Amino acid sequence: MSRDSASPLQRKGSLLRTVRAVAWSLIGLRKGSEYAQDLEKINPIHIIVVGLIAIFSLVLALIVLVNWIV
Repeated sequence: MSRDSASPLQRKGSLLRTVRAVAWSLIGLRKGSEYAQDLEKINPIHIIVVGLIAIFSLVLALIVLVNWIV
């Protein structure tokens, strides 16, 4: 089985790489070459989980900031 045809659940990607990919995606800045590497190495399920946690954390931080200001 070639590496390109590995199922998403068999991909090995570090947590740090997944967090970096999600953070850069939230900002909107990403190199094309790094995006291609992420497609090969990062598990899509990990991206979804980290993305949901990041969005939840962002919303929670904004709520805390607004309450602190008011």
